[in-house]
Amino acid sequence: METNGVISLLDDILAKAAESGASDIHLEPREEFLRVRFRIDGLLNDCPPIHKSQEAALLSRVKILVNLDIAENRLPQDGRTNLKLGRHHFDLRVSTLPTIHGEKAVIRLLNRRQAQLDLEELGMEPEQLIIYRSIIAKNTGLVLVTGPTGSGKTTTLYSTLAKLNAKERNIITIEDPVEYQLPGINQVQVNVRSGLTFARGLRAVLRQDPDIIMVGEIRDLETARIAVQSALTGHLVLATLHTNDAPSAVTRLQEMGIEKYLLEATLLGVVAQRLVRKVPKGRTALYELMLGTLPQPGFATLADHGKLKVARGITSSEELNRVLAH
Repeated sequence: METNGVISLLDDILAKAAESGASDIHLEPREEFLRVRFRIDGLLNDCPPIHKSQEAALLSRVKILVNLDIAENRLPQDGRTNLKLGRHHFDLRVSTLPTIHGEKAVIRLLNRRQAQLDLEELGMEPEQLIIYRSIIAKNTGLVLVTGPTGSGKTTTLYSTLAKLNAKERNIITIEDPVEYQLPGINQVQVNVRSGLTFARGLRAVLRQDPDIIMVGEIRDLETARIAVQSALTGHLVLATLHTNDAPSAVTRLQEMGIEKYLLEATLLGVVAQRLVRKVPKGRTALYELMLGTLPQPGFATLADHGKLKVARGITSSEELNRVLAH
């Protein structure tokens, strides 16, 4: 396929994905054709397939776009770039994976506008917002945001950092990967190959005179210990954790090996969240907020918040059941 043709083809795919609000583009080689799917509002949707003869040239063009090795097709590769699609600027993350029918590529479209959502736009109830603002107004302590992959945790944390960002504060993040670039905030990319793990990076961050630290994910005991110690020694620490609800975050950290008295001394609160599709289009978040290490009287669960949104016609009971079943 000629160069101009493949450039136009990829440009067309990217433009359609951006226009439809897709978060990811999947280019999946099959025996007879290249399957194209867009993830829209959390679900994959089929697009017109691409002829097998165009597959290799299109994959090479994707690699060129993010500075990957076009000659390497036996090992996974990752790359990134940024570009303007329509009226919006996007950060693109590309991951390739060898499969039996050729290389599969996933292109993640990160709309910079989403990283700049105000806290009021996230979907919290007014009373939840009051509680959350009171938590993040503290100068020291640990705030956890929990939920499965794709539940909007990063958007919540970035919106929080944007709210807290001020010229008098030194804010440093350690992430894997850095999803959006935030003006005025020092962001560190984990690089396990070179030895820069969450734990090692976090120890280095503590020597940088930080006021606020954001840890992309607490994955192990070492990172958990340093995060808790940082919260004990005068820093506000924001971090994510993979648990299904807010109370489980405490259990998870204790299972990792963090003593209960340390959590009682440092944990300001836990936010659990899920994304649900709205009626008819777009998504909003469901939240449950727990102050400290125990649910407070009147604690509203994700299901409680979801039922409120169903009653208001914002989402459907079918969608709520689908999301909470995971």
